[in-house]
Amino acid sequence: MYKQPGKTIKLTNVSVVRLKKGGKRFEIACYSNTVRAWRTGAQTDLSEVIQIESVFTNVSKGAVASSDDLQKAFGASDVTEVMMQILKKGELQVGEKERAVELEDLRREICTEVASRCVDPNTQRPHTVGMIEKAMNEVGYNVQGSKAAKAQALDLIKVLQAKKTLPIARAQMRVRVTMSSKEGKRMKEKIMPLVTKVEDDEWTEEWELVALIDPGSFRVIDDLLQKEVKGPKKIETMSFAAVEDDGRIE
Repeated sequence: MYKQPGKTIKLTNVSVVRLKKGGKRFEIACYSNTVRAWRTGAQTDLSEVIQIESVFTNVSKGAVASSDDLQKAFGASDVTEVMMQILKKGELQVGEKERAVELEDLRREICTEVASRCVDPNTQRPHTVGMIEKAMNEVGYNVQGSKAAKAQALDLIKVLQAKKTLPIARAQMRVRVTMSSKEGKRMKEKIMPLVTKVEDDEWTEEWELVALIDPGSFRVIDDLLQKEVKGPKKIETMSFAAVEDDGRIE
């Protein structure tokens, strides 16, 4: 248990997590780029996240909150307990430089998503991430920090197709999925959301599905088959094809 010190502490180069509670503002000082890692489970060592074991009313001024303030707002004066609450529920404050770096990383992630899912329909070959980035700049696409990379990749594909800046089409894998009809009736509703287009859906003693899927869905379907389907089952690649964008990204 840590006792909240009653002094001013000077800190630099920190990420701040802020939580307003009981009508007051409380902040903790964290190491840069560790808060999100901790929240996603990638970082589990709290000492690598919290820069100093104190709760502040204002990190930039080094103003430390009193134990009375913590007790009134959180019902606890134990600094570690309060820090954990702030870390879990608080809002990460992002500076201009850090925001610029995050947006650049997001821009790269969007372009990587597009490159992995699309091809040049004339050659059936994928575009490089650099080519996608150049095209993105040419059409003036604005990256939104609050929107997921996959959703923005879908937007960017549509913009590139509309502007004809780059010959681009969604890459699709033609696959055949087979299993017993009994298992097929049970598994169909799990497999169909992963399918872009059904080409053949035949039921005899076996269920045979021929369909187009995003390449990234192949492993997902294969895992479903291996883990949940009893008896003989198979997913096999038949060919690749460039198809018109259908507005979905799995």
